[in-house]
Amino acid sequence: MLKINYPENVLRIKKEKEKEFIFDEVRRKWVIITPEEWVRQNFLQYLIKMMQYPASLIAVEKMIRLGELKKRCDIVVYKLANPWMIVECKEMSLPLNEAVLRQILHYNIAIPSAYLVITNGVSHYAFERKEGKLVEVDKLPSFI
Repeated sequence: MLKINYPENVLRIKKEKEKEFIFDEVRRKWVIITPEEWVRQNFLQYLIKMMQYPASLIAVEKMIRLGELKKRCDIVVYKLANPWMIVECKEMSLPLNEAVLRQILHYNIAIPSAYLVITNGVSHYAFERKEGKLVEVDKLPSFI
C-alpha cells in the first residue's frame, strides 16, 4: 500500500446557491464537491504539488471507449505524449476491492499505461505493468 502525505490547505472551495464547489486546477473550472471529487482533487494536488507531475500533462475525467461503452478515467498522466499512469478514485466510504481493480484494468485495455493506481483517499494501491504482469509498488515513480 502507498503512503500518501497530502499537501495542506491547497484546495480552493466556494459556496454558491447552497452548493459547494471545488476548483479543479487541471480542468481550470469549479466543480461540485462530491465525496469522489474530494478524493480526486486531493490526489491531484498530491501528484502536482508533492510528486511534481506537470499539471499540463494530466487529464481529468478522460473519455475512453470500451467497445460500445463510453467511460471516464478519473486521472490520466501522460509522459512523452502517451498515457503513463491511470488513477481511479473512489469516495472514502468505498473499499478498494477486486471490482475496483477490475475497473481500472478494463480502462487499461483502452489506454495502456505503465502504472495503475486506485485510491479512496485513505487507502492507495499502485501497480506497475511489467512483462504482462501487474506488480504492486510501494511508492509512485518520479516523473523525471
